[in-house]
Amino acid sequence: MQDKTGASDTPQFHHAYESPSEEEERLGALFNQLDSNGDGRIDARDLSEGLKRLSLPQVPGGAELLIQRADVNESNDLTLAEFVNYVHEHEKRLLLVFHTLDANSDGRVDEKELRSSFKRLGVNIGNDEAKRLLQRMDKDGTLDISFDEWRDYLLFHPSANLHDIIQYWRHATNLDVGEDLSVPDDFSLEEWLSGKWWRHLVAGGVAGMVSRTCTAPLDRLKVYLQVHGSKHSRLSSCFKYLLKEGGIRSLWRGNGINVLKIAPESAIKFTAYEQGKRLVLQFGGSRERELSIVERFVAGSFAGGISQSVIYPLEVLKTRLTLRKTGQYKNVADAARKIYKNEGLRSFYRGYVPNLLGIIPYAGIDLAVYETLKKTYMEHHTEDVYPSVFVITGCGAMSSSCGQIASYPLALVRTRLQAQVITPGVAHTAPVTMVGLFKHIFATEGIVGLYRGITPNFMKVAPAVSISYVVYEKCRQALGVSMT
Repeated sequence: MQDKTGASDTPQFHHAYESPSEEEERLGALFNQLDSNGDGRIDARDLSEGLKRLSLPQVPGGAELLIQRADVNESNDLTLAEFVNYVHEHEKRLLLVFHTLDANSDGRVDEKELRSSFKRLGVNIGNDEAKRLLQRMDKDGTLDISFDEWRDYLLFHPSANLHDIIQYWRHATNLDVGEDLSVPDDFSLEEWLSGKWWRHLVAGGVAGMVSRTCTAPLDRLKVYLQVHGSKHSRLSSCFKYLLKEGGIRSLWRGNGINVLKIAPESAIKFTAYEQGKRLVLQFGGSRERELSIVERFVAGSFAGGISQSVIYPLEVLKTRLTLRKTGQYKNVADAARKIYKNEGLRSFYRGYVPNLLGIIPYAGIDLAVYETLKKTYMEHHTEDVYPSVFVITGCGAMSSSCGQIASYPLALVRTRLQAQVITPGVAHTAPVTMVGLFKHIFATEGIVGLYRGITPNFMKVAPAVSISYVVYEKCRQALGVSMT
């Protein structure tokens, strides 16, 4: 951008035709712009605040990683000499990457060259996305970029690897809103190298615990309506019954184990997802590329299936504890002991099949809707470097709701099977198989019966997203990581 006098209001970096003295003067001016407290040194906070002040894009955790890589004397901040040395070395690396994009060696990269370079890496992008990526760097409106534009945009990105730059362009973080089947997030190389990834997971886990605890009454309403909706079909009557039966504290029944299972479930899902991605890439014949949306769905479904298989007994315990009457179980261990004694080991996997089948529509639709909404937003907001956290959480809430609509009948059948007390040698009036229960619900309650409890489920999405974001933001600040 320029004012009426032609002076630029954005920082400028050195160009190939500049003399050494001009280059030194320019980098010195930029250093002073980033040195917010004027002490002659730049630390991670100075750099982060300076880039915000100059309206330059930042990668999550990038300021800390850049300081770490450029800090020769290990003082956790940069002198002018260290800063200049970093810029020189980083520009050399960026120049090599630019040459790989510039297929016809004319000194500029256009949309066709960008798409072709991405395709060689196994990343297929459409015309609209290629234009949008170019527009973020293109200062002169030519719809192609020079090395100066390329370098200016990426000068403070802590890596010159093209795969990392792709992550920089396209990376986004999903928040836990209390659902079990969501696809785990991808982490960029700088997050892996700096160890920030586990801090994101910890922050997400804490956010999930707080969010689920705050929305636990709605979750208990949902589970109760799923199982006993024919008796208490109205939300208000169900709420009054639960209060009368056990008081205010009863609204949080089952929440303890729901919170406790977040850590093992997230760890298993994350590990399985990383392994799933490797298998998908290996099967596809190339490991050096980004996963497509279909491949992410396959890897995510694999991760969801593994994690659910391992922690499923906790799901059954959570359902039983949520539905328990006052005095029925003393605690989690007592519930597990009684269920095992009266119903056997198989009862801990009751409803497992519909739960596993539910991963496919939920994860597939959730991911597809999320990516579609985010892409549509970016197509209409080309000035944004990447979507804001409010856009990301909004897209996540909408995609999660769509996924729930598709998978909800399977979730309801799963919950009813989990809730059934099946004693060996005793006749049962209700079906004990997935197909039989589906037929029974549809014959006796109609299509509405397959969606009982969905109202409180939808009611908890907005507060869950809001609470997750606020807690995640505070936790990641305390842990020293940035959010996309």
